[in-house]
Amino acid sequence: MTRIGYLVPEFPGQTHAFFWREIQALAHLGVACELLSTRRPKRELIAHSWSQQAIRHTTYIWPLSLAGLAAAIGAILRAGPAGWWRALRSLITAEAQGLPHRLRLLGLLLASAQLVALSRRRGWQHLHVHSCADSANLAMFARSLGGPGYSVTLHGPLRDYGPNQAMKWRCANFGIVITHKLLAEVRATLGAVAPRRIVVAPMGVNTRMFERTVHYEPWRDRGPYRIFSCGRLNPCKGYEDLVSAVALLRSQGVDAKLRIAGADDAVGQYRARLEQMIRSLGIGESVALLGAVSEEIVKQELEAAHVFSLASIEEPLGVATMEAMSMSVPVVVTRQGGVSELVQDGVDGVLVEAKAPQDLARGLEFIARNPELAVRIALSGRQKVVQGFDSETSARAMVHLLRGNASSLAH
Repeated sequence: MTRIGYLVPEFPGQTHAFFWREIQALAHLGVACELLSTRRPKRELIAHSWSQQAIRHTTYIWPLSLAGLAAAIGAILRAGPAGWWRALRSLITAEAQGLPHRLRLLGLLLASAQLVALSRRRGWQHLHVHSCADSANLAMFARSLGGPGYSVTLHGPLRDYGPNQAMKWRCANFGIVITHKLLAEVRATLGAVAPRRIVVAPMGVNTRMFERTVHYEPWRDRGPYRIFSCGRLNPCKGYEDLVSAVALLRSQGVDAKLRIAGADDAVGQYRARLEQMIRSLGIGESVALLGAVSEEIVKQELEAAHVFSLASIEEPLGVATMEAMSMSVPVVVTRQGGVSELVQDGVDGVLVEAKAPQDLARGLEFIARNPELAVRIALSGRQKVVQGFDSETSARAMVHLLRGNASSLAH
């Protein structure tokens, strides 16, 4: 069995169900993943039923323990002059935004030596990194010190992951991107610096878990029109537009009820902003903020919903939308980022413009007023996800790349 390190920043967070699914899929395909993370997430973001199990099986790089420091120093000494030179050259030539960032890279270099020690002790044949930010720098520095080959998955625009992208990608054995749009960006931005092997493999959903236990029933102008949304509470998710759309629907005589699952991320304070907006619109009894919830709760909410909606201002693809489609719930989502690679307007979902509450309200009302079409869209959405967005899709792509690139399986 192939054994790899699997690095996810601040794991397991509220949006990390995809990684847990991929790890399980990789195990079925003969790849054992040893979990690594930069640090533990905030307690309020640890919500999944499997989170405590994941924490027990995850090695956290920060804070660096005395044993970890000793192991890091040992790895640095073992690297010898050739390794020291490679690491120093990487540090000096890395793209950095000022002295503070250069010093941060120096700290990452020390932490990367701990990765080298771990890889040797545990027999990793490769290191996969689900981030192109500092975690990719860790993998890059570790390789310069004699650590394993590594790969990266890009989950959003390169600009979101900080400087030094050229070096991170040039030193990687291969890359995975979640949409064709992101692949085009990588090719245009990095050119020949990008690794030869880059594939598109979308994040996926466990379609066997996210499957209805009862048939979907559309809204038929009786009782509340139940709208569900899910994602971290962050301005980029456009929740203010969604709340405004609900207020518009209610003013037009639709008894719309919105439930939002998700907690504030590192930005913080967004929930208070939403609560103030909800109060000012006088719809406090029609909007519920659920906080971070488990996959099981998400499934329950989807099974009870008439429609799923996400008003993202920026959305690379959207696992929450996939989960809704897998549950045969019609989706009304903005067409930002790579969403159009998942949702075909009018066929397996409804696409609307971002930052346009009235457009969003029209899309939600369209689903409400056309129950037969809502059923057809719901069934088409399920079929789309089963065929192309199952959680095993990315796992199979990674296994193919690992086994097709012998150099990535050697120190």
